[in-house]
Amino acid sequence: MLASLGSLLVWTLVGCNSRSAQQSRSITVFAAASLKPAFTKIGERFQADNPGVRVEWDFAGSSELATQLAQGATADVFASADIAQMDRVSQAGLVAQNPANFASNTLVIVTAPGNPKQIGSVGDLTRPDLSVVICQQPVPCGSATRRIEVATGIQLSPVSEELSVTDVLSKVTTGQADAALVYVTDAMNAGDKVTTVRFPEAAGAVNIYPIAVLKKASHPALAQQFVAIVTAEAGRKILDQSGFAQP
Repeated sequence: MLASLGSLLVWTLVGCNSRSAQQSRSITVFAAASLKPAFTKIGERFQADNPGVRVEWDFAGSSELATQLAQGATADVFASADIAQMDRVSQAGLVAQNPANFASNTLVIVTAPGNPKQIGSVGDLTRPDLSVVICQQPVPCGSATRRIEVATGIQLSPVSEELSVTDVLSKVTTGQADAALVYVTDAMNAGDKVTTVRFPEAAGAVNIYPIAVLKKASHPALAQQFVAIVTAEAGRKILDQSGFAQP
């Protein structure tokens, strides 16, 4: 009887430890700040498909994330807002597989609700009466802004250059700036907090978003499953709803 009870206790402890180990599994996803709303929804789908698994997020400017990875930070998945930052990570030997392009994004102008300063074009952003905010280079939204400047011959004089597109957007929604260049997805997410002004020159500075499993992934199979959801129909639907275009 004692032996039987002992065996039962051992198997109970083993079972508990096994369940605890399963429940403690997680993957870390480094993702561009502009992906936060869409990826949060995709992460919920991923966790529903993988009970006991959680996703830990690090949303920031892609160049900042690429620098962290190059300096030794570990993650399972990296999703960049442009190919240049993914190339940095790939060239450092940190990518486990060829990146997959899964979305694209385009810049728009955002203003205070109702567009009180009557901004109608990217050229208007040079007006001396406007306070304008953009992304820093080499943050992808900053690189796209620079491409627009070069193509149009326009030279912006921003009052601030931020490390992520969400920080740029915040300057307008909090009344600290009259206008900013952000992605169409960020403008959609802001809703009635901003007015969106599209401009044709943005079509020449579209950013492509790649995603890849990293070599130091703690759970490479789960990381691959996450990438698969992002690039499959389920992820595509969420990305479409969030305003992202096809790559």
